[in-house]
Amino acid sequence: MTTFRQYAAITSAAAVLLLAGCRVGPKYHAPPAIAQAPPATYKESPTQFPGSDDWKVAQPQDAMLHGKWWEIYNDPELNALEDKLNIDNQNIKQFFENFMEARTLIAQARSQLYPTVGTSPAYTRSGTSANLTTATTAGAGVNHTSTLASLPFDVSWAPDLWGKVRNTISEQQYAAQLSAADLENERLTEQATLAITFFEIRGQDALQGVLDRTVEADKKSLDLTQSQYDTGIGDRISVVEARNTLQNAQAAATNVGLLRAQYEHAIAVLIGTNPSSFSIPVKALDAAPPAIPIGVPTQLLERRPDIAAAERNMASANAQIGIAYAAYYPTLTLSASGGLESSAWSHLFDWSSRFWSVGPAVSETIYDGGLRRATVNQFISTYNADVASYRQTVLTAFQQVEDSLSSTRILSHQIQQQQDAEKSAQESLDLEMGRYTTGIDPYIDVVTAQTTLLSDQQTLATLHTQVMTSSVQLIEALGGGWDRSQLPTPADVSKKLTKDETTIQK
Repeated sequence: MTTFRQYAAITSAAAVLLLAGCRVGPKYHAPPAIAQAPPATYKESPTQFPGSDDWKVAQPQDAMLHGKWWEIYNDPELNALEDKLNIDNQNIKQFFENFMEARTLIAQARSQLYPTVGTSPAYTRSGTSANLTTATTAGAGVNHTSTLASLPFDVSWAPDLWGKVRNTISEQQYAAQLSAADLENERLTEQATLAITFFEIRGQDALQGVLDRTVEADKKSLDLTQSQYDTGIGDRISVVEARNTLQNAQAAATNVGLLRAQYEHAIAVLIGTNPSSFSIPVKALDAAPPAIPIGVPTQLLERRPDIAAAERNMASANAQIGIAYAAYYPTLTLSASGGLESSAWSHLFDWSSRFWSVGPAVSETIYDGGLRRATVNQFISTYNADVASYRQTVLTAFQQVEDSLSSTRILSHQIQQQQDAEKSAQESLDLEMGRYTTGIDPYIDVVTAQTTLLSDQQTLATLHTQVMTSSVQLIEALGGGWDRSQLPTPADVSKKLTKDETTIQK
């Protein structure tokens, strides 16, 4: 007679064999990112334009930024803000928790590899009615009472014969890696947004300086025209024109504060601070974009977290195809139950109170109206769509790098030209003021020269801001200080969460 222990031994041996079952579905191989191999250098790199000395890239060409990329600007205030952002930015925290959630799904999927064990202890005491009769009993009945105490255990396990569970685990591991890449992409986005907004504030301060100096110069011009009018040398219209010029400059100077305030509030939110209690000291932008190591185009695929996320998304979709294919094959379930039961508590743990049962069950869908085939086709289409999305992400990445390179290079050249224009405008104003004070030209010519100079100065201040923000956008397009080696491996994302990572935030 076969005992329960023998059945358990047989079941364990079968389990070892079944764990070595096959794994259906296509094996994952990352498809080519683009149809053609990337060129040796970027098209819009300054090195591709002879005589372009306005802004240069760092040498060697294949160098890369690492870690705290914003330190390339050598601005202690920006460094402090970026450090605070990395700790207190709420969007980054949200993406981090999404990553933690993705890791828990791996543990949930992995639990399907193991048996489910349960128990349902029970105690029942019942009594029958004395008025019940049977075919062999007549007359008054007798009350009967009974007691049943049970301590059962149930074990059920569906071995992963066709790799459905293993594919599910892989799917969740790839999804967790995708979430980790999304976290790094969000971190880079927030860091770049902070740097851009910081330079926008500095640019507004520089523009404020231009307008404040213009206001002071216009006040002196108004005093001059008023003095000439009071002495009978000048005319009334010159005074009105000078006053109007001053009023326009004052209004423009006031308006600069609007954008500066909004930029300051935006930075407060980025670093997780209440805007009502945050301010940035006034300091005009006086920096030029640093030489940025742009590397070579072939490195871009390894440096952008969004590209890494798109690639992991394909891997996850490929695992889903394997999960769908597993539905074509039968499911084997091994179950066993056993325990103790007795009509008296005193005998519950006696050896004779034991009971058990062991038995396998196989289930297979014979006909489903094409459901399984449709499901497989669904995930194949999903995978193909993810391939297209991946390649589009790569193309967009190259576009963004080329856009930022051209912007930084062209703006740097334009700044030099605008500086020459500003000098000419200043010289023209000086000459026109001389002609006005000697009575050769009317004051309207002075107003025209003043307007030209102010426009050139405002344009120059705006260009300085644009070239700095373009350099930040270039760093962001290159992936910041990140590279694919920092992406956690499947083993890393499968590790058990620490106590700090599972604590409810308060």
